[in-house]
Amino acid sequence: MSTRTIRYSWNNTVTTVGMDEAGSGPSVVLLPALSSISTRVEMRPLFKTLAPEFRVSTVDWPGFGDLVRLRTDWSPPILSSFLDWFLSEIVAPPHIVVAAGHAASYALYQAAHRHGTIERLVLIAPTWRGPLPTMMGGQRPWFARVRVVADHRGIGPLLFRLNMSRLIVTRMAREHVYEDPNWLSGDRLSAKLAVTRIPGARHASVRFVSGALDRVASRAAFLELARQADLPMLVIYGDQTPPRSRAEMEALAEVPGAELKLLPHGKLSIHEEFPVSVAGAVRSFLSR
Repeated sequence: MSTRTIRYSWNNTVTTVGMDEAGSGPSVVLLPALSSISTRVEMRPLFKTLAPEFRVSTVDWPGFGDLVRLRTDWSPPILSSFLDWFLSEIVAPPHIVVAAGHAASYALYQAAHRHGTIERLVLIAPTWRGPLPTMMGGQRPWFARVRVVADHRGIGPLLFRLNMSRLIVTRMAREHVYEDPNWLSGDRLSAKLAVTRIPGARHASVRFVSGALDRVASRAAFLELARQADLPMLVIYGDQTPPRSRAEMEALAEVPGAELKLLPHGKLSIHEEFPVSVAGAVRSFLSR
């Protein structure tokens, strides 16, 4: 496996993110979830499994990852533009794209609007709505004020640190992310907490949590993207997925060409906790 950094530029602003690549053959791109504790490292088990048969690459999203991040108003157009650039110029198309969590809606948007860059899609526990809008049943005006406070140079870092404390991250993980309540502990927990301590981490994180990085605004729009993508598509999710999120995933059964694979275990980060099961489903799909 080789690791390198790439520099992405938009509107006279440049950000640097990390990527990994290995193998040869058809291109498989692994997109990590968008979350406060996500980086491309979460895709490593799938990466190692697929590299013997494919040219595999994985990349961090701008505003996320393991490098210092910019203080900017991260938005869906920025992230979609980055993904199009990465899939067109950094790794040669066409690609098989495996997208986890919130990355799924960006992969669908790319497939729907840039035909020819993606030829197959695997969506792992796909989501389209951030945590706060999911809990509140939609957007609220005060979400924007939360983002302003988080961006503040003085109070922002302190509030973010409090909300990303060991206690809160562990509780969140146990309730929504991992089936085993003790999976995120020890070195794993320390690594996740380190991601939240990287300078600038709060800016994209608060936008994800508050729904400002939602690529679509409704389930209907999410399903329409999937229809417009018009590709062979596998949706993998776990039996312990939180009910609201699971309902959105199972709605994809309405989309022609979408195949749903329910695994007998796992929550939102099933690819981290049960990589062997997920890798088996992915390999079966790609071998057809």
